[in-house]
Amino acid sequence: MVRRNKLRKAVFPVAGLGTRFLPATKAVPKEMLTVVDKPVIQYVVDEAAEAGIEHFVFVTGRGKGVIEDYFDIQYELEQTLKARNKHAELTLLSGLLPKAGSASFTRQQEPLGLGHAVWCARDIVGNEPFALLLPDMIMRAETGCLKGMVELYHKTGGNIVAVEECDPAHTHKYGIVGVGEALEGGFRITEMVEKPAKGTAPSNFFINGRYILQPEIFSILGTQERGAGNEIQLTDGMLKLAKEQAFAGYHFKGETFDCGCKDGFILANVSFAIERADIRPMIEEPLKALLAALK
Repeated sequence: MVRRNKLRKAVFPVAGLGTRFLPATKAVPKEMLTVVDKPVIQYVVDEAAEAGIEHFVFVTGRGKGVIEDYFDIQYELEQTLKARNKHAELTLLSGLLPKAGSASFTRQQEPLGLGHAVWCARDIVGNEPFALLLPDMIMRAETGCLKGMVELYHKTGGNIVAVEECDPAHTHKYGIVGVGEALEGGFRITEMVEKPAKGTAPSNFFINGRYILQPEIFSILGTQERGAGNEIQLTDGMLKLAKEQAFAGYHFKGETFDCGCKDGFILANVSFAIERADIRPMIEEPLKALLAALK
């Protein structure tokens, strides 16, 4: 029997060191770097909220306390805004806060990989399915990536992995899935291969950083040996879980910005800025001039 228990919780692994963005991340967590005027983590939390997530679980690490503070009320700031009649700003801030008691924080004391970070959330998630959203990845589409995954989950149950198509010449850079029976919005996954050798990939569909997983993954990760990079790899755990439970791929057709690397972060800022009616008129011509200067 395929389980379709309600999806209420989402896990956000935010303990990474962000070494690609040094020296900025020496003092500021990479998840708090801003795309236009919102931290990267806010975009990912918004995506989860849009999908109906009720409880947000952050797996943090040393130096990440500012993330917890961000998702809390700052009384001094609010009092100052009230005194200055900054009502629009107050409304904006209040709309970004999770409901009281709906955010939990736990620590990953050692950088032992994504699989270990997920395992650290086991007691908060409990015995129920959960979403996992990698905070470096910002998605943009008419229907949010996780929302589309939830719709597929309601039909199929089991485990869902969001996938996108890449250039077949680049499949060796990603985790790639095999394509099985077609489903509305996706397909059954027949296999998962982490960075296959060139010419051996089962498809050009790569895993893009969004998952819906059943709680049995925790017991697997808890006893799993370290894999690539001497870390506990989530993909290894999913491969073991796939022997007992079905996996489906949700075919995401929007835009994905990898804000864990500098080019993706810069592109996200430019792309989201030109979508803003209050910003585009001020930057459109300067951007065109910059592009023209490159020719």
